[in-house]
Amino acid sequence: MTGASAAPGRDASQVPALGLTVVHDPGSSVCTFLRGRLGAQAQLVPVRFVPAGSPEAVHRFPTLGQAAAPAEITVVGDGGQVYQGDAAWVAVLWALRGHRALAHRLSTPARAPLARAAVLAAVKGRETPSGTPRGRGGVHEGIGGWRYDRRSGWSYAPPARDSDVRRPTPDR
Repeated sequence: MTGASAAPGRDASQVPALGLTVVHDPGSSVCTFLRGRLGAQAQLVPVRFVPAGSPEAVHRFPTLGQAAAPAEITVVGDGGQVYQGDAAWVAVLWALRGHRALAHRLSTPARAPLARAAVLAAVKGRETPSGTPRGRGGVHEGIGGWRYDRRSGWSYAPPARDSDVRRPTPDR
């Protein structure tokens, strides 16, 4: 997994991660959603959440400083590993039971940008509060362009951006 760096005096590549801490923006709706839903997921290694800039974050991770940008998550392994950007999302996916193989597939530079959507789809769940499956005919619409079809599996289509949509020009 790319993006790892060692704490002073430690070689992070030689130390296994037995737990992860997600340093996050407490005001972000995505981070709040992730924090609330991740606890309900089966985890292979424990995942804790610490708000960025909090006294606990400053005390536990003084060397992160501004590196833990509030707009994105930063994941810190208990062995001193630090993951940021796409690698942070891959690390969260790696911690979830049933998703480690997907995390390994998404750990390449070409696929890593898909990790954020994969994490959100993994923690979103597959049932509505009433207990009925989402979607129609075994097709579940995910977050950020992800879609699951029971017949063909997961697929990704980037969501349209406003700049990509052609609008009719007014006649003058």
